[in-house]
Amino acid sequence: MLEAIWPRLEPAELALREVLQPIGTPVRHVYFPETGWASMLAYLEDGDAAEVGLVGREGMIGLPVLLNADSDDIEALVQCPGTALRMEAGAFRLALEAHPDLRDLLLRYALVHHSQVARTAACNGRHGIEQRLARWLLMGHDRAEGDSYPMTHEFLSMMLGVRRAGVTVAAGLLQKAGFIRYAAGRMEITDRPGLESAACECYGIVRRLSEAQFGLAPGAKGTYRP
Repeated sequence: MLEAIWPRLEPAELALREVLQPIGTPVRHVYFPETGWASMLAYLEDGDAAEVGLVGREGMIGLPVLLNADSDDIEALVQCPGTALRMEAGAFRLALEAHPDLRDLLLRYALVHHSQVARTAACNGRHGIEQRLARWLLMGHDRAEGDSYPMTHEFLSMMLGVRRAGVTVAAGLLQKAGFIRYAAGRMEITDRPGLESAACECYGIVRRLSEAQFGLAPGAKGTYRP
């Protein structure tokens, strides 16, 4: 399957804060991250934004093209820099028509991403900041190359839709428990099982769906790769 589209893929650098999918404009490329990840952000009229999803090496950026649309009202913003393979949107549409198996595989990913978005909404509405932060840090850890990755209070508050003071308190509690180490704009996961115990059930629900759809060994760190 990969061999069929490989000639149309090109390497791309994912720079910090680069917008890969602008709001309301035609999607020019789809991206398959290899390292790093992007946040899917929903903006309000006052300019505030909240994260509704996270995309790393498990998936793709440019789902509107997969779903026969040209644009979206959700922005894809690089949160952790890395690399990706990208493909021109028109060529991607032709590949989907020529290779039904590719479409089927990516539609299964779209289902998992939909579950992540839905769980994010439920989580933000029902669970405490500490649980939500633990869940989000686990999602970042799954997509990171190691146990440490860049992170700022500004990004964390945007991801969780809370004030920076709330993030500071929640991160302090997780650090005091020995689950994380956070300093100088970098996050380090020091006790993953402990962090999992601090998270709500939302992380596990989406993770199990991923495992069911793509055969990831239960409990393994990392993510499936389409």
